[in-house]
Amino acid sequence: GAAMLLWLWLWLWLCVCCCPARGLRIHEYLYFQVLSPGDIRYIFTATPAKDFGGVFNTRYDQIHLVPADPPEACGELNNGVFIQDQIALVERGGCSFLSKTRVIQEHGGRAVIIADNAYDNDSFYIEMIQDSSRRTADIPALFLLGRDGYMIRRSLEQHGLPWAVISIPVNVTSIPTYEMMQPPWTFW
Repeated sequence: GAAMLLWLWLWLWLCVCCCPARGLRIHEYLYFQVLSPGDIRYIFTATPAKDFGGVFNTRYDQIHLVPADPPEACGELNNGVFIQDQIALVERGGCSFLSKTRVIQEHGGRAVIIADNAYDNDSFYIEMIQDSSRRTADIPALFLLGRDGYMIRRSLEQHGLPWAVISIPVNVTSIPTYEMMQPPWTFW
């Protein structure tokens, strides 16, 4: 109850104030909720790209999160038609964060969520920065922990689904603590 809430606030304060190596403050996180499939109906934490990409001017109550094929999205996509007007889930590696974002933008995606390719990463956020190409991207680009990306893709594969349904961004300050459904494999 109250003790847990106090502990959580203390932990957040310590992370924000005393861990400059992490490089991120609490207001720089963005949250989204998986609505389906139900076994991963959690609120996930992502971080926006540091110096490229757009911002969310719209809240999407139900939008598809479509895993890119191929996962690294460094060139033409086999499932580009499904990414049109949706959000793409992409895997880190093979090309720059900006290149991936531009590929998704060129396929008509509304945003891109780039998951770390280290599937065991459940705590370290990587700062996504511009590459040296002087190109730009207009859609939001978010970084997702490798464990979270892996669990989302695994659930979709297990259910034979081409995409998840998500709500993004989610205002976590309006959700009572006891209703905050974080992934059980991630410690906030």
